[in-house]
Amino acid sequence: MALGVTASLRDTGLASFLLDPPAEIVAEVPARSLPLCGSGPRKTCVIDGDTFWLDGEKIRIADINTPETGSPSCAAEARLGHHAAERLSQILSSGGFSLAAADRDEDRYGRKLRVVMQGGTSIGNTLIAEGLAHPWQGRRLDWCAG
Repeated sequence: MALGVTASLRDTGLASFLLDPPAEIVAEVPARSLPLCGSGPRKTCVIDGDTFWLDGEKIRIADINTPETGSPSCAAEARLGHHAAERLSQILSSGGFSLAAADRDEDRYGRKLRVVMQGGTSIGNTLIAEGLAHPWQGRRLDWCAG
């Protein structure tokens, strides 16, 4: 199984992120609370399972895709998306973390693309292992199929 996953990731170009996270740390973030974002101003909070605000800067976790919470396509995506957002909030709030450079600095929406690491492990890998995310494959996946 692991060999199949590794080969599959290598084919999508994600092996370097998921198996050997990048070493170029662009920021060390000390322990702090990152709650779910509410309806007010967004400065430091979790939007969904792969996007959060940190000191007024919008960060997109570069190595994963999680279900949408803002406009989910089905009830199952909404439930899983909410769970992924809660879990990301829990992980980020549990201690300090690092932001590592991705293959490019920003996405087309102006979000900073970062691999987020805690204790030397990609948080993306943790969410994938828990079934709350898929490896990023260059596009959003359908969370409502099958």
